[in-house]
Formats: sequence, C-alpha cells, structure tokens
Amino acid sequence: MIHSIIEWSLRNRGIVIVIYIAVAAAGYWALTRTPIDAIPDLSDNQVIVFTDWAGRSPQEVEDQVTYPLVTNLQGLPGVRVVRANSAFSFSMINIIFEDNVDLYWARTRVLERLNLITKQLPEGVTPTLGPDATGVGQVFWYTVESDSMNLRDLRTVQDWFIRYQLNSVPGVAEVASVGGYVQQYQIDIDPNKLRGVNIPISTVVEAIQRSNNNVGGNVVEQGGQWAVVRGIGLIGAMEDVENIMIGSSNGTPIYVKNVAAVKIGSAFRTGALDKNGTEAIGGVVIARYGVNTLEVIEAVKQKIEALQPGLPAGVRIVPFYDRTQLINRATDTLKWTLIEELILVTLAHIIFLAHFRSILIVTIPLPLAVLMSFLFMYFMGISSNLMSLSGIAIAIGVLVDAGIVVTENAFRFIEQKHIDTKDRRAVWEAVFASTKLVGRPVFFSMAIIILAFIPVFALIGQEGKLFHPLAFTKTFAMAGATILAVTLVPVLCTYLIGGKVHSEQSNPVMRFLRRVYEPTLKFALKYPARAIVVALVFFLIAMFLASRIGSEFMPPLNEGDVMYMPITDPAISIDEANKIMSRQNEMLMTFPEVEWAVGKAGRAETSTDPAPTNMNETIIHLKPKDQWRAGLTREDLISEMDEKLRFPGVTNIWTQPIINRIEMLATGIRTQVGIKIFGNDLNELEKVSRRVADVVRKVEGAADVYPEQIGGSHYIDIEIDRPAAARYGIDVGVIQDAIEKGIGETNLSVTIEGRRRFPVRVRYGEQYRSTPDALGQIPISMAGGGTVPLKQVADIKTVEGPAMIQSENGLLRSTGPYQLPNP
Repeated sequence: MIHSIIEWSLRNRGIVIVIYIAVAAAGYWALTRTPIDAIPDLSDNQVIVFTDWAGRSPQEVEDQVTYPLVTNLQGLPGVRVVRANSAFSFSMINIIFEDNVDLYWARTRVLERLNLITKQLPEGVTPTLGPDATGVGQVFWYTVESDSMNLRDLRTVQDWFIRYQLNSVPGVAEVASVGGYVQQYQIDIDPNKLRGVNIPISTVVEAIQRSNNNVGGNVVEQGGQWAVVRGIGLIGAMEDVENIMIGSSNGTPIYVKNVAAVKIGSAFRTGALDKNGTEAIGGVVIARYGVNTLEVIEAVKQKIEALQPGLPAGVRIVPFYDRTQLINRATDTLKWTLIEELILVTLAHIIFLAHFRSILIVTIPLPLAVLMSFLFMYFMGISSNLMSLSGIAIAIGVLVDAGIVVTENAFRFIEQKHIDTKDRRAVWEAVFASTKLVGRPVFFSMAIIILAFIPVFALIGQEGKLFHPLAFTKTFAMAGATILAVTLVPVLCTYLIGGKVHSEQSNPVMRFLRRVYEPTLKFALKYPARAIVVALVFFLIAMFLASRIGSEFMPPLNEGDVMYMPITDPAISIDEANKIMSRQNEMLMTFPEVEWAVGKAGRAETSTDPAPTNMNETIIHLKPKDQWRAGLTREDLISEMDEKLRFPGVTNIWTQPIINRIEMLATGIRTQVGIKIFGNDLNELEKVSRRVADVVRKVEGAADVYPEQIGGSHYIDIEIDRPAAARYGIDVGVIQDAIEKGIGETNLSVTIEGRRRFPVRVRYGEQYRSTPDALGQIPISMAGGGTVPLKQVADIKTVEGPAMIQSENGLLRSTGPYQLPNP
C-alpha cells in the first residue's frame, strides 16, 4: 500500500502539489480561528446552583436550602462530587460532573431536577444556575473611577450601564459588580412614633408594597381610536415614599414621614474593593465555556472604548487584571521556539547535505505539518495554549526525520548511480526507487513513535486535561509529517534535486565526524564487554543524579500577577475587613516592583465567587523584570511581602489567580495542600481539624498552617417564648415579621427610574436595633391593640456559631489547609 501511494504521488505530482496548497490554506484558516489561551482549562466540568436567601444565617441556609438541594442533586447521572457552601444570605453548590459529560446536557439535567426540588424549599427561595463558564472564566477585571463622583453613584453607573453593555459582548457569560454601595430608598421607622399611632409595622410594610405599582385599565375608545388606560403609582422620588398613607386618626391621614425618616442611603453589602489603599468599585468579566479567551478580551476592550463617550464626565474604566499579557507571553514563547527550531533544522541540513535546493525539500513539509496540526486542533476543539504548542515544538525534531531519510536516500542513490540530474526522467525513476526502498520503514517507524504516546491518552482528570493537548498536537504533527514523507517529499525531490550532487567524502564536516566515529565504533565492536561497562557506569551516574533532582507534577506557571489571599477572623465585618485590606495594599505599594494592588474583601455579585467576608483576594500586578531591584527573584519578593504583611490574627496565603481557581475547584481547598475531615457534627469537626493542624505544623516544608475555623461568628438568637406570646395574644408569625422586616433588611419593592432600579426597604432606626438591649425594646403589636416589648415574649442572647458551613456529598466538611513556602 505504501508503495502504491508513493507511485501515485509521483505520477500525479501536480495534483499532489495542489492538494497540499489547499491543505496549507485550510490550516492557516484554522490557525487564525483556533481558540487561544495561556494554559489548558484544567477546571472540572461543573454546574453551579446559587440560592439567595437574604438575612438568613449559615445554619438556616444549610438546614433548609443547601442540604435538601445537595441530597437531590447528587443522584444525577454523571455526577462525581457535589460540594456546597452555606454562608450568610446565600447557598452555593458546585456539582462536578465526569469529564465526558457535555456541559449543556448537565445544565439541563440540573435545571430539570431544580424544578422538582423548589417545592421543598422555603417560600420565596428560588435556586438559579450559575453562568455557563468554567472556574477559570474570570478573564478581565476593571475599576470604575472618577475624581468627582462618590462610590454609590459610580456603582449605579456600573450596575445600570457598564455591566449590561459589556454583557452583550459575544463570548461573555456574565459581568459581575464588586465594591461600592448600591443606592437604596431607606425607611427608618421610629418604634415610639409607631406605637403612638397604634399601627403595627406590618401595616407600614403592606402600605409601601401596595403603593409602588402601575396598573392597566385596558382601553377607552374615543373618536374611532383606542386610548390605553394606565394607573400611574410607581415611586419616583423620596417625596413619593414620604407621602404614602399608612392609616388615619380621627380623619387625619398618617403618612410614612410621620413615623419614619426617609432617605436615600446604601444597601447592606457583603463585598468591597480597594485599589492601592483607596476604596473603589469595579467589575469582573466572566468568559463563556469554550470560547476564544483572547478574542473575548479584545472584544471587551473595544466595547469599553466605545462606551467611554457615553459615560458621565470624568468617569473612566481602568483594567487591573487582563489575561492578554499572559496569553501572549505563553504563546509567543512557543512561537519563537518553533521558529528557532525551523532555523536550526535548516542549518543542520545545509551543513550535512551541502545542497541548497534540497533544503527546501525538508523545510517545506515542516510548516505544512504544523498547519495540518492546527487543522486537526480546530475540528477537535483543542485550544492553542502552552501545552498544545509544546506538543508541536517537541515533535519538530522528529518531523524532519522522515523527510531527511527520504531526501538523503534519493540524494545518495543519484550520487552512487552517477545519474545526470539534467535527465529528469532518470531522476524521477531514481527517486521512485529510493523512496520505495525506505518508504515502508519510514512509515512504520513514525507509526511506532506515535503509538508510544498512547499511555498519555489514558490519563484522566487534571493530568489528562493538562497533557492531552500536548499528546494530540504531537500526534497530529507526526501523522502529517508521515503522510508528507511518502507523498509530498518524493514529489519535491523530483523537482528540486538537481545541479551538482556532492559525495559524502567531499563534505569536511562529514569527514571529521566519520574520523571521530569510526574508531569509537571499532573499539566498541572489538571490546563489547568494556563498552557495556562504560555504558553502565554512565547509566548509574545518571540514575544517581536523577534521584537528587526531585520531582513535581507540573512546574508552577509564572502568571505574572501574584494573588495575596489572607484569612482573618470569621466574625469580621465587611468594613473592618476593608480597613485591613486597605492597609495591606498601602504596604504593598511601598515595594518598588509593584505597579498596582487591587484587593477584594468578601464576594463579588456573582455565583462564581463564594468568598466569605474574612477572606481577601488581592491581585498584585508587578512591573517588568528590568525595573526590579538588582538580583531580586520573584520568590524573594514574595518572601519580603509575606514578612512585611504579617498581622496578628491574619494568615497569609500566596498564590496566582488562575492556579488558585483551578485548585479550589479541583479540591475545594484554598491552598496547594490540605487535609479534608468529614463528619456530622460541626463542633467535633473543628476540634479534629485543630489536632490535625498541630500535627501538620511539625511536617518539614509546611508553612502558614491553620485549621479551618468553623465557629467564631457572633449570633444574636431571639428565641420566642411561645407561652408568653400566647398570654399576650400574639401569634408567633407576628414576632417573626417584626424580626425579619423591622430588624433585618428586607427589600420590599423596587423603584423604576428609567433604565435604573433601586430597592426600597423598611427597617427600625439604627439606634433601636444596634444592641441586644435595644432589640429587646422593639414593640410587638398585640391582637387587641397595644404593644409589648420584644423581650417580654422572647429570650435574647448572644452566642457563637458557624461563619460558613461546607459540605461534600452531603457530609459536613472541615479542612486543615497549609501551603508550601514560596509558591
């Protein structure tokens, strides 16, 4: 069969050349359209289920939302593991599917199951799917800055203009806001005034809800035309809220302003952003699964430029995390490596064959094989990244072997037969005969090398995702080179072998190498035992040196940016966390190598970010290496930063943005190494994790060891005294409503102001709910009229509880993370 292919190619040289011109064009087309990223996406095949339940503690979220969802979702086909986080006001569940499961099929199955489970959840709680993005989809971060606007106004611009415009960019799954303050219409009720007019808080809540609505009255026909009837009742300004009537006394209306202070304020927040020590607001662009990351980022940048004229005066969008540089740096390194290898191969051919035209015979198939690889990559959905391009780079040396063997054999055949190269028919026959002689061995030797990579294809999980692109591209390139060796190379030989053909002895380089090699070969053949002993000695020396090198699954990729992720006390407030982060960023900016430091305390407004309030994430952008202090390495710089940023009660973690997301998704642990502990009792889990941490601290190489602190968050429990409530004729639901709507922050409605929407909430004034004693004085309305203080019908006490509850496959989980020094 190989001989038939060779013969057909030589008899149809024009067709072969046209075919490969078309292949080259198709390969270049695929090259320009193959998705580009820095590294393969090593994240798991996941679907996120996010549930918002405002004001609820982690324990309530775990018991009533997370646990019912987890137990139902882990039975889906193809599910490998279900991890969950229950935190204040939200539940986040990561459903990890097997790698062979299609993402959108998985999302459909999860959505079907959610439709059934929702009936089991508390009223008003609706779980939603996260964006169709991978764990490393956060490709672009930016801040929205202005010298004249405050943080609340900037957040409004971000939420109602920038965010939705960027979300329209093709390939963007979600744009999330972070930091700043959300504008809110706030109604702070004075319970004493409310008691004076004998109106319960539930009446105020109902009046506000009913007073913010537009209704339709169908149409009225006038003069043969329809006029649409509308009832306009939407809240459009603060005065509209103040003048909502909540009751009357002796014919005198009682308005909201008579019992409450109405103002425009800032809603409760669980996330903050800081840039170089100054509070800021910003956003994160999350790319959709399977898109060309580089194209998405470029499209986002173009959209930002287009948005700039439409922004308020002085407002600007400033990127602070952009994966473009990393992608270009990673791919450019491999591109230059490929070019250098092509040049070296060409030079080697010039030196050893000393025939200029024959150089083209070997070098032309090289880019063709590479282009054929990109053609396969495009149709198999393999992105152009560090590993896939490495596969091509590794294969370059082997790619030329087949072409060189065919070319040199034809070259020597013509020389030994003394064929006149002007006789093209004789050259054709010589090429045909010489190629048949080596065609089959060349084909099968290349096939054996390809088959040697089969074990790499057997890798699964993160290892498979890392090395499969390399194995595929190397195989594609070698398969292309093998086909080219028995089709195009013989055809090129018939066209390009001509002129004077030099003998091997006429080449000074070859004469020198033969003089060195022949005595060595004769010695080895004459004294085989000694040759084996020498080889064995070299082998043993190599084995000894190899044992001293150490090993690692994958050397850490230098992403350029550094991520500083300190952990603080679990009971910390967002404002206090922001103060600590601001101080840390100011200290980071004192390092001359740091260009900017932008930190996030708490979480962004996205279901892909489960960060608790006590975990900060600061992205440190470093200046180019030539602007660093002389002799300073990246590891030394991180060590200096770590030493300077050691605060009491703060545990430092140093990592990088991409690898951090990958590791957290793969293991559910925030650091490189950690120990998972499972059980059913949170207190016992915390005790065990502390004992584990004490043992791990003694392990050589462990750094920043800390047990995951489950408890430590402060709770004010209001336990209703049911008999006491019954004596006063007060229903338990009335007390719960006062707690939820009077003490808590419940958004009752939203205003519609053009394209913008702002929440409206009712709450007792801050002075009436700031301490447990103040809470005890909150009036509870009795059925027959009058009020009674909350402390008369409930026991109010301060206790400690969990800040976040983590679970895996339905079992409660604690972790004992630690990191290796100098990541």
